[in-house]
Amino acid sequence: MVSAEVAKGLQDLEDSSAPQQDKPAGYQKVLDQILSSTASTQDQTSDLEAFIDAILGENLGIVAARPLLGAAVESIKRLPDLELRIKAGTTALRSLESRVASFEEQDAQLREMLADAYTLQEEYIEAAKVLQGIQLESSQRRVPDDHKVSIWIRICRLYLEEDDTTSAESYLNRAKNLRHKVNNPELVLGFQLSEARILDASRKFLEASQAYHSFSFSTVLEEEERTRALSSAIVCAVLAGAGPLRSRALAKLYKDERAPQVPEFGILEKMFLDRLLSPEEVKKFSESLSPHQLATTSDGSTVLAKAVVEHNLLGVSRLYDNIGVDELASLLGLDADKAEGYAARMLEQDRIAGSIDQIDRLILFEGTVNGVERGGSEQRRAINGKGLRKWDTRVQGVAEELERVASMIQLQHPSLVLNHMVH
Repeated sequence: MVSAEVAKGLQDLEDSSAPQQDKPAGYQKVLDQILSSTASTQDQTSDLEAFIDAILGENLGIVAARPLLGAAVESIKRLPDLELRIKAGTTALRSLESRVASFEEQDAQLREMLADAYTLQEEYIEAAKVLQGIQLESSQRRVPDDHKVSIWIRICRLYLEEDDTTSAESYLNRAKNLRHKVNNPELVLGFQLSEARILDASRKFLEASQAYHSFSFSTVLEEEERTRALSSAIVCAVLAGAGPLRSRALAKLYKDERAPQVPEFGILEKMFLDRLLSPEEVKKFSESLSPHQLATTSDGSTVLAKAVVEHNLLGVSRLYDNIGVDELASLLGLDADKAEGYAARMLEQDRIAGSIDQIDRLILFEGTVNGVERGGSEQRRAINGKGLRKWDTRVQGVAEELERVASMIQLQHPSLVLNHMVH
């Protein structure tokens, strides 16, 4: 409830016939009175709300009201109770709503203050929504590019806290358009980290690993933050689909001299050396993962489980020239149909080289291991996709040519054919 003293002071100013240039001093006096009051925080909040309503009325000019409103916003910012700070700020925003075009600077200050309060309460979506209302493209004031990017990056990171990657990416894209104009190292780092986190949350793990790894080399960051970024790079590389691109990423991380210092080095080393991972190692590693990294994929398996199966299948291809489907299923901890499905998909995507013999239920691996070429003849390498059709065409051609030669012999030497005909 508004204190009687403050209500009387505001009413006297409203009724006063004093010149406009003298009124700001009167309102400043009332504001000083509110700030020096020994009333409770709740009463002080009510007084500030009444003060803001008064200076936004028709009794005071826009030019005179702006600094007073700015001072009131600073006063709200210093309120110790977060709930009261949010209440006063929200009330002030509602009062400003119809006149925001005349008070864009103060509106922005108020929204940033509210976003800080919501963030402290871990209400990240509310904080992001408040910041979205800031007028960054306006004819009333010039907003520097660095400030625009800082607001967009902040909104992006707030949405990432709630795993809303779609909204986060839309604001990151806005910042991307002005990135070349930004010279602030902290903003550039904020952009890089946000980009890496969006790639990570979108399960583009290979690209996320590269982004985190680049981020980990920044000299602006503390050593602990660089180490955390390196850990994230390793985690994303482990979760990426097995294949040549991931192998290169793993090699780059394995050769990083800082890698042995992070807890994930053990699994990184095994994956780099194409060693099979045990269920115990996988379980221990999974305990450090974020919820989106443990999400279930369309086939019912988790991202981690899928990555481990593909890695172990790649490891098997390094150890064996060929393996039965049932034996492979046993090694991977899957049923035979799933094991064959994983192998077929990786063969189709050229992430391993070889072929599947479905008659004998064998998977035949090809390529070079330790400098030794394996995989057999040209015919077996061709038994895949278009190669199979070419092989069929060649066999048919040989058979037709053989039949043509036999017919010519029969025409030229009928007696020879009769003597050698099988009865």
